[in-house]
Amino acid sequence: MKLLWQPGKERIANSQMTRFQHYVEQRFEQSFHSYQELHQWSVTATDDFWTAVWDFCDLKATTPYQQPTLHLDKFPGTDWFPGSELNFAENLLRYRDDQVAIVGLLENGQRRSYTYAELWREVEQLASAMRRHGITKGDRIAGLLPNIPETVIAMLATTSIGAIWSSCSPDFGINGACDRFSQIEPRLLFTTNAYIYNGKLIDCLEKVAAITDKIESIEATIVIPLLEKEEFETVELGRTQTLSTFISGDITPLTFTPLPFDHPLYIMYSSGTTGIPKCIVHGAGGTLIQHLKEHQLHTDITRADTLIYFTTCGWMMWNWLVSGLSSGCTLVLYDGSPFAENGEVLLNAIDNEAISVFGTSAKYIAGLEKQGLKPKESHQLNSLKTILSTGSPLSEASYEYIYRDFKADVCLSSISGGTDIISCFMLGNPNLPVYSGEIQCRGLGMAVEFWNKDSQPVTGETGELVCITPFPSTPTGFWHDEQDRRFLKAYFTEHPRVWTHGDYGELTERGGIVIQGRSDAVLNPAGVRIGTAEIYRQVETIADVIDCIAVGQEWQDDERVVLFVVLQAGIALDDPLIETIKLTIRNNTTPRHVPAKILQVTDIPRTISGKIVELAVRNVIHGKPVNNTDALANPEALNLFKSRPELND
Repeated sequence: MKLLWQPGKERIANSQMTRFQHYVEQRFEQSFHSYQELHQWSVTATDDFWTAVWDFCDLKATTPYQQPTLHLDKFPGTDWFPGSELNFAENLLRYRDDQVAIVGLLENGQRRSYTYAELWREVEQLASAMRRHGITKGDRIAGLLPNIPETVIAMLATTSIGAIWSSCSPDFGINGACDRFSQIEPRLLFTTNAYIYNGKLIDCLEKVAAITDKIESIEATIVIPLLEKEEFETVELGRTQTLSTFISGDITPLTFTPLPFDHPLYIMYSSGTTGIPKCIVHGAGGTLIQHLKEHQLHTDITRADTLIYFTTCGWMMWNWLVSGLSSGCTLVLYDGSPFAENGEVLLNAIDNEAISVFGTSAKYIAGLEKQGLKPKESHQLNSLKTILSTGSPLSEASYEYIYRDFKADVCLSSISGGTDIISCFMLGNPNLPVYSGEIQCRGLGMAVEFWNKDSQPVTGETGELVCITPFPSTPTGFWHDEQDRRFLKAYFTEHPRVWTHGDYGELTERGGIVIQGRSDAVLNPAGVRIGTAEIYRQVETIADVIDCIAVGQEWQDDERVVLFVVLQAGIALDDPLIETIKLTIRNNTTPRHVPAKILQVTDIPRTISGKIVELAVRNVIHGKPVNNTDALANPEALNLFKSRPELND
């Protein structure tokens, strides 16, 4: 792995990670000579570490905790900060000044902003209306919404009362939305009349009407007009009303319902490509303390920062993004195609909004390079100090592209975790160097190991990602899961009392991490386990290839690797290109990694949050059904993999 960046002495000295280390050393009479030592202490001195995070990040609680943990020997089953009562929204609304809290950007150029004082008043008005409607703690409130300021306001109003927020992006189909929301029986549905993507105005009202008809628990559907009335009219019918109608009435002072640390905050959903989506319940306190740790310590976010993450409201990175309000920074919300304005819409936002922390996906970074964009030549990027990437493993080529063509002096932090924990197992670190293809470190307080087939931790070789000790953002369970049967099966069956995450990767000797893909998608030709990301990293370096997906095909009592590629316009897959792909993979990995078959397709199926679906493609090439294709952004792409005669020889 090539060294690409090292932080300067001044940056290290002024980082919150350094301040936290000194704080811990003084408070607990410790001495750490490296991040590795600090991390080791954080996963062994569990009570001391999490109380230090609580105090350093200044969590606001109505009632203090009696002790940091109870039943720490139980996993799952640990009780975090028992006796404490807090409110999530109160922690995000701790500031009421004139600093800009939220900037909302749309693909069509529309821009709106709210100061922290204005945000408070908007939340106060909506929470008053919700209380008038009879919403109380424990009620579920759903959002089928774009990434706009009103979505954050609706979430904060919901959680100020102690109700539970759950959201999907408006590009979900009727069945996809109903599969999720019908399980949790929401009382209110917040939605929009339309959204904009890739230059198109997409009407939502017909879909919303069908969803409302299917889910009997919805008492009112509140429509937020995305555009001005003269451009797009919202009709009030039946249980549907505009936001302005809903909030009209007396405003009562904003109050925050104090709740136990583990009171449900969010309901998130699994991808749903292999069955009905699982409803994953996340507690308020665990989500808050994890996000504060990740924002302030691992990302070095302060009030002076402006944070953006390109995400939809159906991906956990939206929840991660909005927690930035608790650190007092400015959030930039963007809704639309990330490749609008000839691929420069988000790059323009960096300069226009003075963004210091820019979050995106590995696919976006690879897409910029494929388009030949060199941001350092076209944009100033003076404010930018950190780039975050997640969603899939970031290739070595993309790491090098950032430092060559984006910005040389920036901390590129690939991060990895998931919806399951609404946070990260592996993160960036403002004090550590960046090596190509390697996540900088394991998160503080996260006892991550990689286990081989004998359930032994290994370093320098691939294994299954596990977390061997409890952490506060462990889900409180699945919604309507009797005796936690499905929850335990999902994470604790393979290794009792150890969280098994479902990722496959490697811990390096210096403490970095290389993720090789999902463990359920691991290829196994001739009994050799290969992570799909190992292949993707090499294929993405080939200019003619835009995208790819690798799956295992049952073949002659064994498994062979089949690679499907999407090529640049006008390029056909011929023998010389096939040989180039195979040679690139062989020269940079091993002969076992070389696909037995390489086939051309015009699209790769992805979930709505942008993740490729190897298991779905594997099912298709074996003639097996794929359930709940509404979870896919482009389900029609699956047809490209059906009945391929090339797979029969």
